[in-house]
Amino acid sequence: MPNAYWHAPGTIEQLNHLERPGFAIEFLRRNPAYRRDYARVRRQITHDRVEAETALASLARRWGLRFRA
Repeated sequence: MPNAYWHAPGTIEQLNHLERPGFAIEFLRRNPAYRRDYARVRRQITHDRVEAETALASLARRWGLRFRA
């Protein structure tokens, strides 16, 4: 679902049919603070400023997430 259509009637209908994890993903990917935090962490990992596993674990704790392999 494109971010631009967050409030469109069709999008709302689709969101109403999502299970909790799917709704959480849609919420986070539209959340500007989460997107900035995620981008910052990815930049740090890309530039070898932090270890990927540690940085992603910290991101997950801040946002109440669990990453599954």
